Amino acid sequence: MTPGPELDPAAPLQFVINAAAGSSVAQEKRDLIEAALRADGRCGNLRFCSPAALAGVAHQAAARAVATRTAVVAVGGDGTLNAVAQAAHAAGCAMGVVPQGTFNYFARTHGIPADPTAAVRLLLHSAPAPVQVAGINERIFLVNASVGLYPDLLEDREAYKARFGRSRWVAFWAAGATLLRAQRQLRLHIEQGASVRDVRTLTLFVGNNRLQLDQLGLPPQQHPDSGPAGGRITAVMLRPVGTLSMIALMLRGAMGTLGEAQSVEHFEFDHMVVRPTLAPGRRRVKVAFDGEVATMRAPLDFRVLARPLYLLMPQRDDTAAGTTPDPASDTAGAGG
Repeated sequence: MTPGPELDPAAPLQFVINAAAGSSVAQEKRDLIEAALRADGRCGNLRFCSPAALAGVAHQAAARAVATRTAVVAVGGDGTLNAVAQAAHAAGCAMGVVPQGTFNYFARTHGIPADPTAAVRLLLHSAPAPVQVAGINERIFLVNASVGLYPDLLEDREAYKARFGRSRWVAFWAAGATLLRAQRQLRLHIEQGASVRDVRTLTLFVGNNRLQLDQLGLPPQQHPDSGPAGGRITAVMLRPVGTLSMIALMLRGAMGTLGEAQSVEHFEFDHMVVRPTLAPGRRRVKVAFDGEVATMRAPLDFRVLARPLYLLMPQRDDTAAGTTPDPASDTAGAGG
């Protein structure tokens, strides 16, 4: 494995913050981060941006991090983390995380606190460690990627949040509403090496996060978060079912026993090509990755990437001292 990047503690950390510059939210985040930096005698470059500018700003920050031997730090939810991870992985620099999402599976898995002040303080005393990332076509994903029902679920969830506010209960309610009206089936041609088959499913979900898979009742045999060498990711397919069966599946998911359902198939792999049957003239399919929804050109190439992402993670003594939150203390959900 390629050695992780060496960091210069005197170099300013490059923060990428998903908030409009000049807003009250931006000022609140600025005050919090700068206070934590001052308390530790460190400095940072804070880059505020809109969601539309996020990818470009993330790549600029990653390039600066490489040039100055420092790390780029994502401040925001799943989409922000994914955009910064994409840039950090491409540039080969270390990445830090200050999570502000709904479920924060990636951060929680790696012992990063949900409290932003605690997260900033922790990353100032962390070191880069390799973590596994997966890819779908030209995109990487940290937690999951999917086609079919799950992208619809995420779009509905954002609509519910815009109307009722951001909370896990709103996310659960939106998920239930989407699942109960699920009717559209996918026809997929799946290639795994020499194995080829055709399936019908409501959704294909690919997980790259131990915590989320564990909470759904789909624990991987090999934990995807332990490192990139010979890693695996988990595919989950939901066979077409009726309304009553869907309600039963929702209950199983809430209780962490989804893997026991006969209508759910799951398996591990390191590379898989998926060719969805599309309407004539269509070449693109709606895809979700780490809570974001976009369209991608078929076929879809899912794989474990050979090169890891180097994440600023708590040191062993930090974990032993109890700074790592207990993942089991939070309720599972359908978020990314």
